[in-house]
Amino acid sequence: MESAELSELDRLKMRHGEHVILRLTYISRYNSDNPTGEVTRILTQAQQNNERNGITGALVFNHNYFLQSIEGARPVINELLRKLVEDDRHYALQVIECREVEQRHWSKWSMKYLIPSDENKGLALKFSTGNQFNPYLMNTNQIMMLIDTLSELQEQEEIDASKKKKSWFSLS
Repeated sequence: MESAELSELDRLKMRHGEHVILRLTYISRYNSDNPTGEVTRILTQAQQNNERNGITGALVFNHNYFLQSIEGARPVINELLRKLVEDDRHYALQVIECREVEQRHWSKWSMKYLIPSDENKGLALKFSTGNQFNPYLMNTNQIMMLIDTLSELQEQEEIDASKKKKSWFSLS
């Protein structure tokens, strides 16, 4: 009897698209009326909610703009999009891409936080028409390439920092 109930639950999930992985990439502008520290709170909340809901993704933020790519079950991503549109902590939300994918690109992170910095500001020139980070001036491929490149740079920095810590410990 229990396996019959389980298979019925699985059929219901499939009917609602929970077996389909959806990737949603969007941009928005940060609401400057937000209290200090709001981005940290948003990130912490997103990481907790995403982990609980099986969402993975990457978030790029630079004090003016959000650029986010998230992946998860189709109904979960659709519900999250509804909440994002209603969220007044940002505005001018534009969906850049929304598509079904065979596998997750951001499978390692509930929410990877990527920050354009002085060290990598040349990427703005590489992937956009201006020298400032403005995702509204970028096409879908440029946005995805920017997220990938920032992600790779940050991962390399973390590896390098880890090696430095290990070599320091091995000297003592």
